[in-house]
Amino acid sequence: MPIRDDVIRLGQLLQLAGIVDSGSDAKLVLLGGEVLVNGAVETRRGRQLRAGDEVEVFGERVVVASEA
Repeated sequence: MPIRDDVIRLGQLLQLAGIVDSGSDAKLVLLGGEVLVNGAVETRRGRQLRAGDEVEVFGERVVVASEA
């Protein structure tokens, strides 16, 4: 998933990738322990992600890439 800036918040990424429909949906998925960032469970919607970070949710994997 290419991003324009240096960082993107996890909740925003989940929405842009079409994994969740809204920020409140992202919060529920995160609180349920369903999201892995670089192999570790992440519960913070505001977690900042950079190019190279890997997010896995419900068996779907998204890799953050810079838009170059």
